[in-house]
Amino acid sequence: MEIRLASPIQKDSVVDGPGIRTVIWTQGCPHHCPFCHNPETHSFEGGTIVPVQDIIEEIKSLELQDGITFSGGDPMMQPLACLEIAKKCKELGYNIWCYTGFLFEELLNKPNCLEFLNYVDVLVDGKFDNNLKSYSAKYRGSKNQRIINVKSSLKKKKAVCLREYIIK
Repeated sequence: MEIRLASPIQKDSVVDGPGIRTVIWTQGCPHHCPFCHNPETHSFEGGTIVPVQDIIEEIKSLELQDGITFSGGDPMMQPLACLEIAKKCKELGYNIWCYTGFLFEELLNKPNCLEFLNYVDVLVDGKFDNNLKSYSAKYRGSKNQRIINVKSSLKKKKAVCLREYIIK
């Protein structure tokens, strides 16, 4: 199995979730949000195709990382490849965050995305909205984006936001 990446995986991120994280930047996004932070990741033809096993081997060799973050692009456009990577990340004890322009509720109707979500701890959902851009919205670009506890949300079949990230 292969995955299309926007760039090599990035180690030591402190802005893509709590702690020190490794980010997997997927290529391809259907949302094309105006003023997107990563417009170079939109094309489904760009980036580099990499064997999933190569990413897994690189993750196995990581040191001093608290978690793995899937971002992009939109990881939900490559859910099966992301699922394979996420399974190994969980075996290795990593906390997993995922950013998507889709809403959690939309993903419940996408079987492959739903399977991937079973390995995700926290989902940041929703399209970036420049009118709601906020520098105080921790770990997200605009106030409409939610930081969701995936395990609780899957049980309740509705989004359960993490209280510590709710903007008042």
